[in-house]
Amino acid sequence: MPGKLERRQGWPPLLPDLFGWIESGFPTMPGALTVPGLHGIRVEEQLADGTYTVSAELPGVDPAQDVEISVDGDLLTLRAERSEKTEDKHHSEFRYGTFARTLRLPAGARADEATAEYKDGILTVRVPVAESKTGAHTIKVNRSAP
Repeated sequence: MPGKLERRQGWPPLLPDLFGWIESGFPTMPGALTVPGLHGIRVEEQLADGTYTVSAELPGVDPAQDVEISVDGDLLTLRAERSEKTEDKHHSEFRYGTFARTLRLPAGARADEATAEYKDGILTVRVPVAESKTGAHTIKVNRSAP
């Protein structure tokens, strides 16, 4: 196909998603913000031992005043607002921003029993998850009387 980028055989791409992004016509920058003034929160998710755990990077916030955690149906939303200002005799600097991230809770999540902890710039939310039976099983078919 003319105009299509070709990968050289045997050469790993330097940026694996770059070719797909370019070929799709540059729709958006990967990780680009879609809401003006709203920044994403970097998270790590894990489901193990009956607990769904989300660890979120939120340095420089006061968790008691600047962090909001909510659940609506099966969606967990983390919101935070940061505002910092430093000044000296000849210089001042400020940083501010609103951050948000919404994640889908796994099936069986018991959001009403969730807990949250903030330590060293990391917010950790733990949500118990009811165990669901997995694996194959058979269903008996009953014969109807004529």
